[in-house]
Amino acid sequence: MHVFLFMKKILLVMAAAIIAAASVVAGDPDPLMGKKMGVIGDSYVRNHREPVENTWHYKFAMKHGMRYYNYGRNGNCISVDLARWGEGMYRRYADMADSLDLVVVIGGHNDAARLDSIGMGLFRERLGVLCRGLIEKYPRAQIVFFTPWVCDGFAGSNRERVVDAMLSVCGSYGIPVFDAARRGGIYAGSATFRRIYFQGGGTRDTAHLNSRGHDRFLPVAESFILQYTE
Repeated sequence: MHVFLFMKKILLVMAAAIIAAASVVAGDPDPLMGKKMGVIGDSYVRNHREPVENTWHYKFAMKHGMRYYNYGRNGNCISVDLARWGEGMYRRYADMADSLDLVVVIGGHNDAARLDSIGMGLFRERLGVLCRGLIEKYPRAQIVFFTPWVCDGFAGSNRERVVDAMLSVCGSYGIPVFDAARRGGIYAGSATFRRIYFQGGGTRDTAHLNSRGHDRFLPVAESFILQYTE
């Protein structure tokens, strides 16, 4: 009798293993399928002069069967309102869809360019407003931030200060931040690299990826996001 029960357990374990293997081969349903992804940010999100469909975040959403909402605005800042570029993200997040499952924030580039006038204190304060606002608006969603790329002369620059502030402030709210400056594999300070991966051949543009550049960054961003969504 004991032998029979033992063999029965063995067979059940084997059957479960076979079913699991078949599921892998067949492909399990994507857990992100049908969910809503909202991306708010600056021209990294709006994609400057090229179609939104070329961006890594759009391609990510399509790959995983998600509903995609783009809230990118060229020239936009996290922390201040600008006459030409509109309200900062610390305010306009309120205009995003009320129900989202994944919220991606990409910003800081324009804040870094104006940091001498904005001031680090105000930047950190308004970034905290954005973090708290997103958590209250989307308590069930996964929220992630992406910093700007590295720049020429990054060490000691305002860009580095903004990146480090994002890591610190968002981290204090438990929000994951991807350090795209140091870990992105996007060498924005290299003219040779930009000729291949940046819009307009990177002659003047040190911020905006072309479609090939977005394809390069997609698996990096995807690996980061999936840590928190599966």
